[in-house]
Amino acid sequence: MTSRALEPPFPTAKPSLTDLSPVTETLPPVLAGPLLRRVEPARLVFWLVASRPLALALVLQGGAHAQPRVIPLDETNCQRLPIGRHALLHLVDVTLDEALPSDCVIEYDLRISGEGLAEQGIADWAPHLLYAGRARPSFVIKSRLDRVLHGSCRKPHHPAADGLLCVDELLARELDNPTSRPAVLLMTGDQVYADDVAGPMLVAIHGLVRRLGLCGERLEGAVVADSEELFNHPATYYRREDLLPAFKSNEALRERFFGGVEKPVFTTANGHNHLITLGEVMAMYLLVWSPLPWSLIEPAMPPLDAKQAERYRSEENCLQGFRQGLPQAARALAHVPSLMIFDDHDITDDWNLSARWEETAYGHPLSRRIIGNALIAYLLCQAWGNQPERFGERLEQTQRLLETAAAGRLDCAAQDQLIDELFRLDGWGYELATDPPLVVLDTRTRRWRSERNLSRPSGLMDWEALSELQQNILDKPSVLIVSPPPMFGVKLIEVIQRIFSWAGQPLLVDAENWMAHRGAAHVMMNIFRHSRTPGNYVVLSGDVHYSFVYEVHIRSRDSGPQLWQITSSGVKNEFPRRLLDWFDRLNRWLYAPWSPLNWLTKRRQLEVVPRLPDRRNAGERLWNGSGIGLLVLDPSGRPLEIHQLNADGSPPTAFLAES
Repeated sequence: MTSRALEPPFPTAKPSLTDLSPVTETLPPVLAGPLLRRVEPARLVFWLVASRPLALALVLQGGAHAQPRVIPLDETNCQRLPIGRHALLHLVDVTLDEALPSDCVIEYDLRISGEGLAEQGIADWAPHLLYAGRARPSFVIKSRLDRVLHGSCRKPHHPAADGLLCVDELLARELDNPTSRPAVLLMTGDQVYADDVAGPMLVAIHGLVRRLGLCGERLEGAVVADSEELFNHPATYYRREDLLPAFKSNEALRERFFGGVEKPVFTTANGHNHLITLGEVMAMYLLVWSPLPWSLIEPAMPPLDAKQAERYRSEENCLQGFRQGLPQAARALAHVPSLMIFDDHDITDDWNLSARWEETAYGHPLSRRIIGNALIAYLLCQAWGNQPERFGERLEQTQRLLETAAAGRLDCAAQDQLIDELFRLDGWGYELATDPPLVVLDTRTRRWRSERNLSRPSGLMDWEALSELQQNILDKPSVLIVSPPPMFGVKLIEVIQRIFSWAGQPLLVDAENWMAHRGAAHVMMNIFRHSRTPGNYVVLSGDVHYSFVYEVHIRSRDSGPQLWQITSSGVKNEFPRRLLDWFDRLNRWLYAPWSPLNWLTKRRQLEVVPRLPDRRNAGERLWNGSGIGLLVLDPSGRPLEIHQLNADGSPPTAFLAES
């Protein structure tokens, strides 16, 4: 495998955000996309946001067809949802009369016209989506999931480079080689950070909300009456906790969402710029998936005190590299199908961590709206593309809400009703009949709550959800499972999380792992030990901001399931380096194969064997660095190669079996 030359994540001379591109006076017809979401022989799914209603036609060419196929898109295969005066979401779901061939390169184009606009193709309205010398984007429909990309945690203002650029570089090398192109990109959580937003990003979000006229809304439970007052309030940058009324009943809520509590082990919660309105979250998606919205705004530092101004400038520097890489990231997302599932930061930090957390968050109108708005945006920007047929009724309800926005403001009662409906949805996970079958788990909304202590961490899935998982994998020779948090994690870190949970402080250490809840842990392990699960099971995870690979065997079983826990995290995030080095070293010492501490863990009936990074220092098992995971599977669903493609430009890291 080749790698790109080592490059810094951004130029030495860092321009300001306003210097990166000239501000466009007229709106481009397409603001973001297309994102390629699903590709099947008889079905194609695309996502894009336009500045006006567009007449679309899909052009396909490839396989045995020398002549292009032109498919007009109308209301039967393209749903349009207005998210503002100058922003319309176009959800394209095309059923083909004649199936497309598998395992060959197929070029496509989206021809647009409307409102006096001459017909244009992608080469006209989004040339940054094309590779050199190409007139159209392309895709490959793989007959099986043989090469899978996966990763989580893409934080725009983290100083690490963007792992989506690794996807772009891989595609550029293999564009004409369908065998080596990835079958799918699995985005396993934290595609956006709604709860951890840089000051310059929030300024850009507000500029885009105003430029596009994104829908406003009325707010309850805050000192501001509506979204416009929110944007203009002196506390809107770095001090959003001040927007809660100073009632004693709000103290727990303020700590949950905006407290910025120092987490002594893992990270710092940065909720001071937490996104609140639906317009803010939708603008965030546009700004992290497309370079074009940045050309429509002129972000400038608002009035800040000296400490906040210093932080703003630091975050602005980190955002330079992210912005400069957006054309390549968008190009990658236009060429490889992507499937997604949320983790907490897509909504809010520690989302549904415990029954006490839920009691606090859902019992206040402002926090309920914050969570609900992020969930509406997740439906529109992520969940819909996974399974369009599942969300027809919810999308119709969302469309009615958006279309009836009076004077640019959403109807408060209808918005709350939609949010209630989404909260009642029976999980957001899904299964696809690929080869091997793909099972994506919702580890956030169907939790196994602790009955003895409401502050103890909930199980990541309740008994009913775990029973459904068992039915989905029984008797299958191989299954690819996506679990945003690793099913089999680092023992030492899980023990530290357990200690803090016992002390009543699970929020301090992100105490969310499969072993944190006894019932969920035992049911999950019993599923894999069941006599009718004899196949190959690959679990793909993210969440933790480092990467590792375990092979898992059932003790005292000559035959039985072969399990691999493969974790790739983050796409643009990393663990504190020195801290992870200590955890890695201590974990090897304390939980060596001969250590009696292993018999105190819930997974003592399992043998967990790490695969080692080939570029490790002596003894390392955990790999710390932003990038994207690449998994190569054989026809039986077993891993042939496991790599981490490194965003810093260094050679890929291979995870090898211990000799």
